[in-house]
Amino acid sequence: MPRSIESIVEARPLDEHNRVLVGNVHPQDWENPVPKGRYHMVVIGAGTAGLVTAIGAAGLGAKVALIERNLMGGDCLNSGCVPSKALIRAAHGAANVRDAGQFGVRVAEGASEIDFGQVMERMRRLRAGISAHDSARRFSDQGIDVYLGQATFTGPRQVRVGDQTLEFAKACVATGTRAMVPPVPGLDKVGALTNETVFALTELPKRLAVIGAGPIGVEMAQSFARYGSQVTLIEGGRGLLNREDRDAAAVVERSLRRDGVSMLFGTKAAAVASDQAELLVKVASEDDGKPSEVRVDRILVAAGRMPNIEDLGLDAAGVECDKRRGVIVDDRLRTSNPHVYAAGDICSAYKFTHAADAMARIVIGNALFFGRSKASSLNIPWCTYSDPELAHLGLSESQAEERNIAIDTYRTEMSAVDRAVLDSEAEGFVKIHCKRGTDRILGATIVARHAGEMISEVTTAMTAGVGLRAIASTIHPYPTQAEAIRKTADAYQRTRLTPTVQRLLKAILRLRG
Repeated sequence: MPRSIESIVEARPLDEHNRVLVGNVHPQDWENPVPKGRYHMVVIGAGTAGLVTAIGAAGLGAKVALIERNLMGGDCLNSGCVPSKALIRAAHGAANVRDAGQFGVRVAEGASEIDFGQVMERMRRLRAGISAHDSARRFSDQGIDVYLGQATFTGPRQVRVGDQTLEFAKACVATGTRAMVPPVPGLDKVGALTNETVFALTELPKRLAVIGAGPIGVEMAQSFARYGSQVTLIEGGRGLLNREDRDAAAVVERSLRRDGVSMLFGTKAAAVASDQAELLVKVASEDDGKPSEVRVDRILVAAGRMPNIEDLGLDAAGVECDKRRGVIVDDRLRTSNPHVYAAGDICSAYKFTHAADAMARIVIGNALFFGRSKASSLNIPWCTYSDPELAHLGLSESQAEERNIAIDTYRTEMSAVDRAVLDSEAEGFVKIHCKRGTDRILGATIVARHAGEMISEVTTAMTAGVGLRAIASTIHPYPTQAEAIRKTADAYQRTRLTPTVQRLLKAILRLRG
C-alpha cells in the first residue's frame, strides 16, 4: 500500500486561508504513489522551474515524477512574488489615499487608517486561492506522480524518497534558493525576519530595519514605510539596487526618501543585541569605521540568496555543485552527470520566476527530445516593483563599456509623455541602447510607474530581431505611458535625417514645387 508522508508542514498564522494553502500544496493526508518502472523524468523541487518541467514533460507524453519536501509552488507562491505583490498593491493603495489631494480629492485628516492585519489577511486569502494552480491534486490529475518528502540521489540514475527508490532516464534539479542570513553577531538570536517569515506578520512593526538594498529590501522597505513603519535601510554599498542603471536607481531612491525611508549607505550591520523591548542594530561606516546604532522593533534581512543543495546526495549522482553558485550546469542546462539537468534559481544568476519558466522549457527539449537550446540565448527582462518600478533588459551602459561594445543610447523622459503627466507619474525615463550606427537593440532600462508592463514591448522586439525602426512605425494608442517607447524609437529615426538626406529631400520638394 502507498505510504503516507511523514513530514508536517505549516504556514503561519494557521488561519482558514493558510489551511487552504497547505491543503493544496502539501496536504497532510497525501499518500505517495508506488513507482512502477523507470520514469522518463524525475523533477526534484516543485517551485516554478520544477512545476513547468513536470507539467510540460507530462503534457508531451513523458512519464514524470515530481518531488517536493516543503510547499509546492516554491518561493514564488509562498514567500516571494505572490505575497510580496499583494503587499505592494496594498501599499500603493495607502499612498494613493495619502496623495489624493493633488487630484482635488480631499481626505479629511485622520479619516483614513491602515489596518495592517487586514492587509495581511487579504494577502493570505488571495495566495490561498492562487495555490490551487500549484496543488498536488492538480498535478496528480495531469498524470504526474507527486511525491511529498525529501529527495536524495543514491546513484547516477536513482533517487530515494522515504523508503522508495525511483529510477529515471533523466532528472531535473529545481530546488531553488533560500534567504542568506549574514554572519552578524547576535542576528540569529533576535528573531530576524526574511522573505520566508515576513509574510507571517500580523502586527505592523513600529520601527523596522531592513538589511540589504536589493530588490526585496527596496520593495519591502517602501511598502512598510507606506503602512506607517519607521524604516531604516542599511546597505554596505554606495546606493540601492547596485545591479541597475545608476540614473534609474537614483529615481527610486528619491521616491523611497519621500516615503520616509531612512537610508544608511556604505554602512554594515556589525552586531545586533536585544535591549528590553527593542533591538539595537550596531552599524559601522565603511568610510571611517565610526560606530553608531539603530533602535528598532524588528529586523528584515534581505541580503541575498543561497542554493538549496543540502541533503540531495549530489555526490552520489556525480553532480557538481558550489555552496554559493548552486548546481553547476553548461549552457544547455546539463550538469556534470549527463542524465541530470537543472533549472531555475538553483543554477542561474537570474533568480526570477519568468527565468525559471524559460529554463524549464529548455530542459524539457534538451533532456527528452534531443534539443540544443542554450540558456545564453534567452533575453531575460526583470523588474523591481518599487514605486516607480525599475525594469531592465540586456546590456547596460556600464556593461557595454566593460565589454568594449560601442552603443548609441536613446532616452525619453516620462515628463515628455502626456499620459504620465496627466497621471502625475512623470518621474522616470526610458533608455534604450543600440549597436552603434544601427537600430539593433542591445539593452534597455525603464523607470516608471508601469515599467514592468512596458519592458515587454522592448523584449519582444529584441527577441524577434526587430529594431527601433519597427517600433517607431508601430502605432501606439494615445494617451498611454507606453508611448515613451515609441518616442524613444522616434529619437533614433531623427538620427537618420542627416544633412545629406535633408538636402536630398529639399531637392525633391523643389522639383515637385
